[in-house]
Amino acid sequence: MTLALDAAAQDLLFREARTANTFTDEPVTDEQVQAIYDLVKYGPTAFNQSPLRITLVRSAEARERLVRHMAEGNQPKTAAAPLVAILSADNEFHEELPALFPHFPQAKDAFFAERPVREGSAKLNAALQAAYFIIGVRAAGLAAGPMTGLDFTGVQKEFLDDDHTPLMVVNIGKPGEDAWFPRSPRLSYDEVITTV
Repeated sequence: MTLALDAAAQDLLFREARTANTFTDEPVTDEQVQAIYDLVKYGPTAFNQSPLRITLVRSAEARERLVRHMAEGNQPKTAAAPLVAILSADNEFHEELPALFPHFPQAKDAFFAERPVREGSAKLNAALQAAYFIIGVRAAGLAAGPMTGLDFTGVQKEFLDDDHTPLMVVNIGKPGEDAWFPRSPRLSYDEVITTV
C-alpha cells in the first residue's frame, strides 16, 4: 500500500527534514506564520481543546532576554535564528471549550473543572499541537529547530504567566550553512509495532 501524499511532500515533511542548527538571515514573515497556523490548527486534540499558545520573539530586546534562559549550546542558535517561537500550554484552555466543542459545552465543567486535570490535558494536547506546528513550518519550506534545553521556570517568568506552561522553544527560518547533523538512526517497524 502506498501513501496518498506524493513522495516530494513526504520528503519535505519527514524524510529529508532535519532539526536545523544554523539559519540564513532571510526573515520569516507574519504572513508565513499565519499560513502555518491556518494549516496546523486543524490537527486533532482531545475535545478540540487546542491549548497550544505561541509567543513569537521578534524584538532584539526580547531575544536577548530569551537567550539568557537557553542552555549554553542553544544560545548561539537562538540568538541567530530569523524567528524564535516559545510554545506553551494554556492551562485555562477550558474557558474556550463552549466555543470549540459546541456540541457538548458542558465539557468545560464536567471534565476540566480541576486545575491538575487541566494541566495534564493541556500539556499532552499542546505537545501534539507543537508537533503539528513543526510539520507546518516544514510545509512552509522553512526549517525548525525545536529545543527543550532551557530554563523552563525562567522562560515562564520572563514571557508567560502562571496559566501558561512552556513546552519548548523553536528556532525557525531557512537553513543556513552546515545546518544539519548527520541523520540519526530510527527504530525499525518491528521494534515499534506490536500486533495483539
